[in-house]
Amino acid sequence: MNTQKKRFVLLIDVETYEKFQKLAKMQNRTAGNLGATLVKNFVKDNYIENFDYRKEAERINDELELKTKLQDSLLVLPKVNAPMELILLVKARLKKLREEELESYK
Repeated sequence: MNTQKKRFVLLIDVETYEKFQKLAKMQNRTAGNLGATLVKNFVKDNYIENFDYRKEAERINDELELKTKLQDSLLVLPKVNAPMELILLVKARLKKLREEELESYK
């Protein structure tokens, strides 16, 4: 069993830290132990061996239309609290793409 450990420091707001402490206490763990367990489980569940992120980004770039990417971004942007200005810019670009699409049918 590998006993070597690396220090991993997180800076979080006080409210989140206090809630995390309570969760750890409910499980009879230290906050550090709970954090290590959560990180380990996240990596185990999400890590993909030999995954080439650059290649995947290029594939998405090549295969998806701009319209699809913009529509997808409208689903994600509010969830990440993006500025309303950015959301409005995306909507304006989609509107322009639709107008161009309609013009091409004439």
